[in-house]
Amino acid sequence: MVSSTGAREARNEAETVKAYLDIETCVGGQVTVVGIYREDRGFRQLVGGEITDVAVWEALEGVDTLCTYNGDRFDLPILERQTRLDLRSRFRSLDLLRECRRVGLKGGLKRMEERFGIARATRGMNGWDALYLWARYETQGDHDALRLLLEYNREDVMNLVQLERIVVGVGLEMESRQGQG
Repeated sequence: MVSSTGAREARNEAETVKAYLDIETCVGGQVTVVGIYREDRGFRQLVGGEITDVAVWEALEGVDTLCTYNGDRFDLPILERQTRLDLRSRFRSLDLLRECRRVGLKGGLKRMEERFGIARATRGMNGWDALYLWARYETQGDHDALRLLLEYNREDVMNLVQLERIVVGVGLEMESRQGQG
């Protein structure tokens, strides 16, 4: 039997406030962009020196669950290290990488987007490109590079919303089929 604890939790926690979160980093490992989407507040990005413990805490005020893709192993530990906030003990985590694997799907966020037809203007870009764009912005003052990086991050965050609907739906569908057989 395929168990989808995360899907059940998402269904049971429909009233909770979720924040969809994705970070970008530079070659040195510092967080350069934090993108956060909340249905109650919309989309927000913290960039460079704006990424402080106070700013992150304010952006997440009232949130119960952080929704990420590989956030348990990448985004949250790195953001915690930089801000000294204990995000993983303060917020529930809905890591969509884990949910995808639970229903037999393998691959990164971009692969899942392609699989499910989730559109992206920055198609073809990846995390390495994000490193390069930040470096161009930081060393050359290239504001076009920063704009593209921010768009890439925005799409990462906003596509989490769509992916969650699809993956949680798949988990619920597989559970209901198992119960009927």
